[in-house]
Amino acid sequence: MAEPTTRVIAYALFVVSFLVMLYYILRQARDNRKIAIDDFGPNIAGSDVISGAAKNPKQFEEPDDDALEEMAELLGDNDN
Repeated sequence: MAEPTTRVIAYALFVVSFLVMLYYILRQARDNRKIAIDDFGPNIAGSDVISGAAKNPKQFEEPDDDALEEMAELLGDNDN
């Protein structure tokens, strides 16, 4: 059986290593939480960049048949 001083030293080493691991885990969790909040948090007005330009602005110059039918329906110009 181990001597009492050896047992106390072993327990002290276990406690110190446990505290070091606990500190590391809590620090890593805090850092991960901060990164997640920064990356996936809501955008504040003005913080996001929006170009404001259409990808293909020429598509709006000539309306297609579906758009013309919708416009006629909205204006009530249908012959039905």
